[in-house]
Amino acid sequence: MRPIRARVDSAALRHNLGVVKRHAPRSRVWAVVKANAYGHGLARVTRPLAKADGLALIELEAALELRRQGEKRPILLLQGFYSPQELRRIAAHRLATVVHDPEQLAMLEKAKLRAKIAVYLKLNTGMNRLGFDEGAFRDALERLQRCAGGITLMTHFADADGKRGVQWQLERFKAMTQALKLPRCLANSAAILRYPEARADWIRPGITLYGCSPFADESAAKLGLKPAMTLSSELIAVRELRAGDSVGYGCTFIADGPMRIGIVACGYADGYPRHAPTGTPVLVCGKRTRTVGRVAMDMLFADLSGIPQAAIGSPVTLWGKGLSADEVAASAGTVSYELLCAITPRVPMTHG
Repeated sequence: MRPIRARVDSAALRHNLGVVKRHAPRSRVWAVVKANAYGHGLARVTRPLAKADGLALIELEAALELRRQGEKRPILLLQGFYSPQELRRIAAHRLATVVHDPEQLAMLEKAKLRAKIAVYLKLNTGMNRLGFDEGAFRDALERLQRCAGGITLMTHFADADGKRGVQWQLERFKAMTQALKLPRCLANSAAILRYPEARADWIRPGITLYGCSPFADESAAKLGLKPAMTLSSELIAVRELRAGDSVGYGCTFIADGPMRIGIVACGYADGYPRHAPTGTPVLVCGKRTRTVGRVAMDMLFADLSGIPQAAIGSPVTLWGKGLSADEVAASAGTVSYELLCAITPRVPMTHG
C-alpha cells in the first residue's frame, strides 16, 4: 500500500470550534461542512463539531445522509434548492433553505407542502453573486411571510478578509432591513474574527473550523487555530545528484552542486497542487525543507540538504501538524481551501 495518508484530528476540530465560539459567545453557530466538510469527510467532523448549533452545506443529498445517520440539529442548504421536486424532501426532513432569487421564491409559493420550511432570505449587499437586490427585497419578504415557516435575513461579505472590510455592506444591509425584527445571519470566518459588529444571531464559520486562516497576513497559529488535517507520506527513494543534474519532468530544477533529493509518494493525483513550484515548504523527518522540480502525478521531490538521517521510509509531512496548509497554498499561488478540498479518493483518510 502506498504510504500516503490523511488524518483528521477530532481534538483540533473541537478546539477550533471553541476558538470561534469565544469570539462570538452570543451567536448561534452554523458549522459550514460543504464540499464534504472541506475535504475532511462529513461523517468524520459531525461528532467533533457536536457543540455547533447547526450544520450548513450545499448538497441536498449530503444533508439527507446526515438525517439518515441520525443528525437531529438544524441543517441549512446554503444555495437553497434547484427544482420544485426537492422541496418535498427538504420539508420532510426538516431542513432550512436559503432563498436567493425570484425563481426559487416562485417554486416555494407553488409547492403544496405538509409543513412550512424555515427560510434564510439572502440579500445582495455587494458580493453580487446570490441574493435579492434592494428593489426586490421587500416584495420577496412579504411573499415569504405567507409561505415560509420562519425567516432569517442573511448576506455574505465580499472582503471581510481584505482591505475594504465589511462596513460598507453592513450599512447596505441595515438600510434594507431597518425596523424589521427578524433574526440575522451575517459573519463568515473572517468577519467572526475581525468584526464584532457582524456577529449577529447566527454566524457561519468555515475555514477556521479546519484550522486554517482566512487572512493572508495572519497565520492560523497566531489566531489560536490548530490544523485539523495532516497529509503525510514517506520517502520511497533517495538519489545523489551532481552539479548540472536535473530533476523530474521538464528539467525545471538543475542542481548547482552535489546534493541529495528524496522522492516522495505524493503527486497531483493525490490532490497535491501540480503548480507548486520549487521552494514549496515540506517537512522530512520533522525538519523543514523544500520541494524541487515539477510535481508529477504520483511523486514529488524534496531537498534533503541538512537532513542526513533521511532515508527510504522517512516520514514526510505535506501539510498539517507542523506545517500549515496556508503556507503551502501561498507558495503554490492558491488558498488552503483548495488544497483541503482537493484530496482525492485514493488517499486513505482516518480520524481520531
